[in-house]
Amino acid sequence: MANMDFKHTPFGELAIISMRGCEEISSQVDYYLMQWRGMPEEHSYVIQADCPRFGTGEAKGVLKHTARGLDVYIICDCFNYGVTYKMYGQTVPMSPDDHFQDLKRVIAALGGKARRITVIMPMLYEGRQHRRSTRESMDCALALQELANMGVKNILTFDAHDPRVQNAIPLDGFDNVQATYQMIKALLRNVPDIQLDRDHAMVVSPDEGGMGRCIYYSSVLGLELGMFYKRRNYSVVVDGRNPIEAHEFLGNDVTGKDLILVDDMISSGDSMLDIAVKLKEKGARRIFIFSTFGLFVEGLDKFDDYYKRGLIDKVFTTNLIYTPPELKERAWYCNVSMSKYIAYLIDTLNYDNSISSLLDPVDRIKKILEAYHK
Repeated sequence: MANMDFKHTPFGELAIISMRGCEEISSQVDYYLMQWRGMPEEHSYVIQADCPRFGTGEAKGVLKHTARGLDVYIICDCFNYGVTYKMYGQTVPMSPDDHFQDLKRVIAALGGKARRITVIMPMLYEGRQHRRSTRESMDCALALQELANMGVKNILTFDAHDPRVQNAIPLDGFDNVQATYQMIKALLRNVPDIQLDRDHAMVVSPDEGGMGRCIYYSSVLGLELGMFYKRRNYSVVVDGRNPIEAHEFLGNDVTGKDLILVDDMISSGDSMLDIAVKLKEKGARRIFIFSTFGLFVEGLDKFDDYYKRGLIDKVFTTNLIYTPPELKERAWYCNVSMSKYIAYLIDTLNYDNSISSLLDPVDRIKKILEAYHK
């Protein structure tokens, strides 16, 4: 997208604030913006904001730049456990709650002087606690309302667990962005011999909740769609949820086909790996896993084992949340960069233009597929 496409003047002077742990992706976004706008190398759109800690672990937000008149974009990764702070002399990893509290501190430090505040939170804080099924808190709705009440006008998130959480803030901007185009591009680049047609490939949803995103993938790729559903034991609660007794498959024959498993996140990865085993038993050729967020909360050993046994071939996750160095070294892992996409979104929004074409990348997907087929 070139500058000539912009029909408006900037809404305000562009400023990017990188929360702790987002320095790398913010730097990449800043680089693209400076390139597109012809800014000198010494210039930067990133302004300094810190949240220093007291010995007790308490903190405050400090802004080291004037806020008046700025169009501010705050990039925040609430799931970066790679950053720490000191509390009573102990080194403590930052929890999602710590990150979210720091985000609010920085917004408070802006002091209402910014012209507009947009929060880019790739993985939505408390996104999995999006509805009430018993006497329990609705944390995601509360968090969105807190941000809106503090003056945040737009919230950009990626692959929300349930985008209907935006109903909590119906008068404010909420955009749910997908990584579909970048995932497909990464697959074609890293697996050049894949044949994306109905005879050789298929999209599989690991559960009924993920069918929406899988329907999109199967539609734009022209592939058949299969689905697993989780048979749970509703008489027992383990770790806050009903345990899964079995995964049952609904779909056509997968024998000899390359399969693309699509989900919003890999938490422990157990469900995805169990499904990979079942698909291999049904005669699947290769298995590629697409997941916007790779959390890997129980480590990488099980994925290493399944890769060695030929049960999975590649796992694609984005750089939208913290990626530990040891994950990047794995032969089965591909990191999908979303930095340029975020830069496009910021560039377009700063000029007050529509991001509709960026949110629905079907035309760009068609172009790379045409090039691939040729």
